[in-house]
Amino acid sequence: MRWASGQSGKVDMIAAMKQVLFLAALATMAMAQTLQESSSETRFQLDLKVSDTALASYLPKGWMPNVAAQGAAKDCNLRAVFIDRITINGPDGKPVGKGSNRLVYLVAPVKDPTGANVQLVIGGLTEDPADAPGPFGVYLLAANPTVRLLTEQMGLQSRTTQDWTFAAAAGERLELHIVFEPGVGNKANPNEVKFYSAKNPSFFQISKQEQVLDILRNVTTNPPDRVKEFSFKGSGGSFAKLFDGTEKVLSWDNIVWINRSVLLP
Repeated sequence: MRWASGQSGKVDMIAAMKQVLFLAALATMAMAQTLQESSSETRFQLDLKVSDTALASYLPKGWMPNVAAQGAAKDCNLRAVFIDRITINGPDGKPVGKGSNRLVYLVAPVKDPTGANVQLVIGGLTEDPADAPGPFGVYLLAANPTVRLLTEQMGLQSRTTQDWTFAAAAGERLELHIVFEPGVGNKANPNEVKFYSAKNPSFFQISKQEQVLDILRNVTTNPPDRVKEFSFKGSGGSFAKLFDGTEKVLSWDNIVWINRSVLLP
């Protein structure tokens, strides 16, 4: 490569060198990531608006809510995500633990102290004793959860029923009942998301994921409403102040499938 002579050439060369160093740093960071596990999952996600004051009590110092002002996630400051982890495999391809799990977690879209947009896991209930308190240190054991996932063909139309009930010994409880007509959904481009722990905000996981999302009902974008029956309840223990009766559901999202790779930096 031939460089232009004079001061402008020197500036161009310095800029190019900086770009090379930046790309090398990114490559080094990527190489430093350690694969923990891969999973295939189905999920049902509720976008919620809960009390800002209640939510603030879960956020580490210097962390702020990151609430969308428009679009399908408008006004959402918390999500309740019900998860069927169908397969969980380690870097060697072998099952991790019992190889599957069911759980629900509460995750808030936030800005970390640097201003970066990330996700903060503030609580959860899991059926697997080995997953409590889990990687984020906030999961409680739900010893006898009830999960019922059923899709029936009714003539030319199918109908899906989902019932999820998770309860911890200390009283924390999350319940979802929904009946809906499934659609085909949209496949999102693969993305990378950082999930931090509310208990230990220096810890985070990197989730590289792709998914198909079917929005069944949304108060902002108003897609065709395919929800036929619905109820949701959060209560008890450390969840009580979040679910005080003022919470609102903003979006009902069926995640038909999600494939994830979980890495540590």
